[in-house]
Amino acid sequence: MKILIATNHSYMLYQFRRELIAALSKYGNISVSTPFVGHEDELTSMGCKMIETKIDRRGVNPASDIRLFLFYLNMFKEEKPDCVITYSIKPNIYASFACRCLSIPCYINVQGLGSAFQKEPIAAVVSYMYKIALKKVHTVFFENEENKKVFINKGIINNSKCCVLNGAGVNVEKYTYSDYPSDENGLHFSFLGRIMKEKGIEEFFFAAEILKHRYGSFVTFNVVGNLEDEYRNQIDELQTKEVITYHGFQPDPIPYYQASHCIVLPSYHEGMSNVLLEAASIGRAIITTDIPGCREVVENGASGFLCNSHSVESLIACLERFIQQNEEGRKKMGQLGRMKIEREFNKNLVIKKTLSCFEFSKNNINL
Repeated sequence: MKILIATNHSYMLYQFRRELIAALSKYGNISVSTPFVGHEDELTSMGCKMIETKIDRRGVNPASDIRLFLFYLNMFKEEKPDCVITYSIKPNIYASFACRCLSIPCYINVQGLGSAFQKEPIAAVVSYMYKIALKKVHTVFFENEENKKVFINKGIINNSKCCVLNGAGVNVEKYTYSDYPSDENGLHFSFLGRIMKEKGIEEFFFAAEILKHRYGSFVTFNVVGNLEDEYRNQIDELQTKEVITYHGFQPDPIPYYQASHCIVLPSYHEGMSNVLLEAASIGRAIITTDIPGCREVVENGASGFLCNSHSVESLIACLERFIQQNEEGRKKMGQLGRMKIEREFNKNLVIKKTLSCFEFSKNNINL
């Protein structure tokens, strides 16, 4: 059988779904339609046929979106997949609509609602497009219950077609527990992710400035991730003032998790944060916002702390609660986080639940 995966980012697909792809390959040949932005060779070495696809990930140009739909339509006619699996908003909408036109079974993954669902009239337009595109879809995978409720309440999909996964899960053997660092030389708080407003980077910067003034060299604030131009000057200024240390984009985040005492992500919205899953798996405490896609990873007050979204004051209060813990208490938080990941977010469990929803794999899930 032929399975085709449509996504908007080859790098992210390989980073977070390669174990699922390996499991799917037991059932047939895999093709991947995606912009080529990294890991194409690794996906090819896994046996995937790579189909380069141009997608304007953030644009709202109707002409380019129509071209994308027509590309999917023609490509599906040529490839003749037995089923299509999609990730991210544009493949979810346009690839699934092409599947509807061609009567191809389709499974889509909603990895978070993103900014498209935050503002009108865009939210109404996207909701309508989803409703049309998903009319014949087989299954819609969500990464948290709240996102599923939004789709149901908007009448986009009915509950019988929904499946909630614990995100992409985390490979607990790769992100294995690491001994907690000593606090003899102070505490390291680290932000890992895209440096953008919606990840709460502005709140992180403000909190870092205030706490560096209060605690001096006892606290270090690290930033790891791709830098958007609008924050370049601010990061340069904060580094000059020795408020933060910017490490740039790092293909392997593990050493930065290991060197940290606490991972901080004051995000505005998530599907399920892979950063938090990985950090907790390694045994690090977490401070994040009390929102869907973040709160599920944390036992508030036990493995980390939840702060209010968009609130510098709430974030600072959580950071200070962590600072006031003793070394054994901080270590215990990391251990409890690791236990939660093993219990609820092990990638093998997520893959098994995912496969159980595919018609071709029922009664034959080999993991």
